[in-house]
This record gives sequence, C-alpha cells and structure tokens, in this order.
Amino acid sequence: MIAIEPSVLSADFTRLGEQVREGEAARIEGFQVDVMDGRFVPNITFGPGVVRALRSLVSGILDVHLMIVEPERYLADFADAGADRLMVHQEATVHLHRVLQQIRELGAESAVAINPSTPLCVLEQVLDLTDVIQVMTVNPGFGGQPFIHSQVDKIRRLREMLDERGLDISIAVDGGIDPTTAPLVVQAGATILVAGSSIYNSKASVAENVAALRESVARAEGG
Repeated sequence: MIAIEPSVLSADFTRLGEQVREGEAARIEGFQVDVMDGRFVPNITFGPGVVRALRSLVSGILDVHLMIVEPERYLADFADAGADRLMVHQEATVHLHRVLQQIRELGAESAVAINPSTPLCVLEQVLDLTDVIQVMTVNPGFGGQPFIHSQVDKIRRLREMLDERGLDISIAVDGGIDPTTAPLVVQAGATILVAGSSIYNSKASVAENVAALRESVARAEGG
C-alpha cells in the first residue's frame, strides 16, 4: 500500500490543529513535520514543542524530518516529544552510521533523506540501519517548489538496489508531489508520498485533495 503523509509545512499555521484533524479524517497514514534550523536550509520552522502538541492529534506515523546540522544533538528531544520516525539528512551529519544507531536505540524508526545532487552510493554502508530512505525531489528548505524530474531515475535505481539485496526498506519521496507526479514516483518504486501544497491549498478541501492523490496512485498501479 502507498502511504500518504501530508507535510504540515504547507498547512495554515493559524489552523494547524484543525488542518491535522482534516488529514486524520481523510485517513492518511501519517504526517511529516519539517524541522529547519536556518543553517542546513535557509528557513526556520518547528521545534519539539510543536511535535509534542501534534502527537495528541495524530493517530498514525508522526514523521519528523530533521533538516538541521548536527541532528544527533536533538534526537532524544524529538523522540521524547513523540516522534515515531526520525529522519536525518546524509549531508547534514558527519557520522551517519552512529546517528542511525542512536535513533534505533531511542525506539524510533530510522530514516535518511538525500538531496537531489546526492548519489545513492553514500547509503550503501548504512542500509542495515535504515528503515526509510527519502529521495528529495526538490532542494529542501521551502514548500511549493517544482518537482525535479531527474530524480525519478534515482528512485528507480534505489528500488532496484534494495530489491537486489532483498531489503525491506521503504522509499519516501518529498517535493512537488501531486496527482501528476505521484504516478511517476510510484511506478519508479516509491511507497511513501510526502505532499504539502497539493494537500493544503485553497483550491479544494484536504479530503478532496487526498482523494485526488489516491486516485492518481491507483491509476498508476493499474487499480
């Protein structure tokens, strides 16, 4: 099954709780919380307090995407706040192997995100410690960016690499995901779709936007 995780970065912050409840009502599988530090990416967003507040509203996966340098300094704080999955960027930590071990020791799912310019080879030595790999199809830092189509081939090659090794690692895709691009990444091998502005917008309700995304995925799967 393809999981859909709305990114709360694109939600209306004045109605954040309400918008999360709308996602819950649409039966999404989880939410991704983009944590930015103004150093790894040119933006500043949420801290553990927001994650803690969302925990009481989210019944599915609470996926915390740490777009921060030295994420190892904050893993325990976000785990204590209620994160089910902690995602770090390969580019943002010197000791990725150790960080993934720390995430597992905290009882959370371990995840690695890689930027569009980052090759897959950097992941080969940490696959045994990884539950989810997220391919960024935009450069991280802001919501609403256009999808980078060259990353579809990267997703396909990642799926082939995991299948050849018999590894049960989910592939998430984040950036520019909408009913047009979702089929492309699902056909390439993605199993988790992180969508922001295509779910939280003024064009339609959250439920309608989630339904449109699911319909596009069903067509891609031949359903």
